[in-house]
Amino acid sequence: MIRTFSLHSAAALALATALAAAPAAAQQAPADTAPIQREEDDITTSQDIVVLGSVGYRNRSDEAEPVLSYDSEFFQRFEPLTAGDALKRVPSVTFLSDVIESDGARLRGLPPGYTQILINGERVPGNASDRSFFLDRIPAELIDRVEIVRSSSARRTGDAVAGTINIELRDAFELDGGYVRAGTLYYDDKEFEPSLGLVYGGAVGPGRLLVGLNFQGRHNPKKKFSLRYGDSPENDPDFATEEFDNREDQIDTRDGKDYSANASYEIDGETTDFRISGFYVRTDRTETERSREYDDPTALTGPLPDGALVSDNSNINNIDQENYSIDARLSHEWSLGKTTLRVGYARFDDKQRESENQIDFDVDYDDGEVPVFEQAFTATDITDKEFTTKLDHEFELGNDIQLVVGGLYQKKKRNTAILDVDDEIEFPGLETSYDQFVDNPDDLLDPFDPSDLEPTDGGVNRLEERRLDGFALVQGKSGGLTWEAGIRYETTKLDITDFTEAAAVPTQSNDYEEWLPSASVKFDLTARDRITASVARTNRRPDFNFVSPALLEEEVGDSDLLGNPQLGPETAWGVDLGYERRIGRTGVVGINAFYRDVSNLIELTNTGLEGSEGEGTFVYQPQNVGDGKVWGVEFDLSTDLGFLGLPDTGIFGNVSWLDSEITDFAGDRRFNGQSDYVYNIGFIQDIPSIGVAFGATHRKQGAAYDRVISEEVRTTYGADLEIFVEKRFGSNFTIRAVGSNLLNGAKRETFNKFDNLEDQLDRDFDEYELESEKAGPVFQLMARYAF
Repeated sequence: MIRTFSLHSAAALALATALAAAPAAAQQAPADTAPIQREEDDITTSQDIVVLGSVGYRNRSDEAEPVLSYDSEFFQRFEPLTAGDALKRVPSVTFLSDVIESDGARLRGLPPGYTQILINGERVPGNASDRSFFLDRIPAELIDRVEIVRSSSARRTGDAVAGTINIELRDAFELDGGYVRAGTLYYDDKEFEPSLGLVYGGAVGPGRLLVGLNFQGRHNPKKKFSLRYGDSPENDPDFATEEFDNREDQIDTRDGKDYSANASYEIDGETTDFRISGFYVRTDRTETERSREYDDPTALTGPLPDGALVSDNSNINNIDQENYSIDARLSHEWSLGKTTLRVGYARFDDKQRESENQIDFDVDYDDGEVPVFEQAFTATDITDKEFTTKLDHEFELGNDIQLVVGGLYQKKKRNTAILDVDDEIEFPGLETSYDQFVDNPDDLLDPFDPSDLEPTDGGVNRLEERRLDGFALVQGKSGGLTWEAGIRYETTKLDITDFTEAAAVPTQSNDYEEWLPSASVKFDLTARDRITASVARTNRRPDFNFVSPALLEEEVGDSDLLGNPQLGPETAWGVDLGYERRIGRTGVVGINAFYRDVSNLIELTNTGLEGSEGEGTFVYQPQNVGDGKVWGVEFDLSTDLGFLGLPDTGIFGNVSWLDSEITDFAGDRRFNGQSDYVYNIGFIQDIPSIGVAFGATHRKQGAAYDRVISEEVRTTYGADLEIFVEKRFGSNFTIRAVGSNLLNGAKRETFNKFDNLEDQLDRDFDEYELESEKAGPVFQLMARYAF
């Protein structure tokens, strides 16, 4: 505890010293330097958003950091529903989501926890245990632009091993006037869902106000098909006929409604600027799964013993999520430079109620056994709150060089409560009276009484995390050279309390600190050619479920998992080197190579203690023991074809080749879930004379492989094709039709499952599974009217 206090005190003292010492340098700056103010002429009108005047392209950033910037016009014509859908069109972003969904973004193909997600430049909490934020929580209609920050800067937190995705929502100086949006989506199962929106921006008092409201119906009807075997083809060439175990047919339908709002009020003064902004998103979602297992590859007959039905399962999960954020910023320019204070509060609430009812017909009828009804109910409540204060000051040092110093204080509190109850009941005679296409397991018994719920092992805990960071950087411009160099000092204190009997020591603490230097340069070789280079040290904090002190039985196959509150962060040194060239009026083509050297990787290690299942099982615990490397090449192109005499034809495309290496318990592999490539190509053709535009985009990502103790998964996706056609009426009205998932893209997974690590190394399979998931095309008809 004494050490932690000294670390935070040292960070505060360093920040205070920098703030006190810098005014001497600031005396060299001219006192009459005027702030840059946004003019009314720079504000976009609602007509410009509703009726796009040209094809949208990737922007060229003038900052020292390697940043790719995409305005909403780049995405809008394909009508993405969420921020995740929009990001399918930018370089190096992959997803391992269900088909026609885009939730956890994987920049450079790395797991979502390696990517820093910012909303308006600030981190937001989510419900995922790896600290990631699911991008399908943000409606695309709220987005002003998306920035892909390939490297890190001292001015931001260093939780960005893969990079940073910053989503800027529309603010008060982004829109003058208003527009309404209304439309519908049509799904493969003949279901319609509504989509409605309203956005308004204008002058109010001394400043400007923007308000946006959005309602979105969500629907995803999927079908899954699984074949399971007792061995794999690598061990048994005749496994298809000799080792067949069962087949599962599953209907998985996800229905939901998203309600969202955002608002921004800004005052730009001669020396003082003020902004307060916020957003709110609520999701009501129901996930309904119906799974039937058969002991025959094709049969659909009734229950055993005379039929083929092994089990019938109904799983319903009701999800209610709310997340909101409010952020206030005050900046003042005075004789000593520019001071900026930001205060923010963000909260995420996740409430889930899941019921699972299953009838098991696979019993020994000859021995007098009868079908067994298994009933379970789980209640999950997660609340994640963050309060953040940031202060920074910029000094002019002369010769277009600035010194920026600042600090951050953040307090995070996360409460988790997972409670469940289960029961087994015998149902004699059910094997002769049950029809799986008429009857439903949900109808056999009444729901559980909520008072029957009990905490799961390790399922009720509280995490408190306090951060105090200080940073300093120097930036400047000289001719065609833009540069930045800085260092960030991050300190973290963690307290974790487990309120269940699974923790031998209920409350434990940990603290750690990291120095994170960074530097970036951007050099214009000519008016069209540019080179970018950057180097930065970043980190990734441990998953929440790994720092809980609870012992979870049979969490790793048949073995147990013991949390480790003393885990430290993973760290990485990264390098990015890129070249880009401007093409014609608005186009740009670029190529970038990146490399990450990751240390202190968190891997499961064998404590040597025997597991709860006895001989052959162990207790595993996460430790900072591994190292890894990540590298790749990214190419992107976005331009019109004016140089070919086709100024109204725009093309865009990107392709990324991704690779990595890590050594685990079984040898070398990639980082889990990293696809080996991802590409997206498309075009937009505008016909101004008749107010019509159309276009298409085609996307494909390569195979991904995951290996953890007791399970290995290989995942592939089919290609995704989207097409749009729009008609403009005057300067205020647009109708757009969009078709997505037109190739019926399937997600296919191959599972190797084992009872324990020894069996995994010996390739002694518990189960080998082939799973396919499909969803049909989605059609949208959307209209916008500006007023």
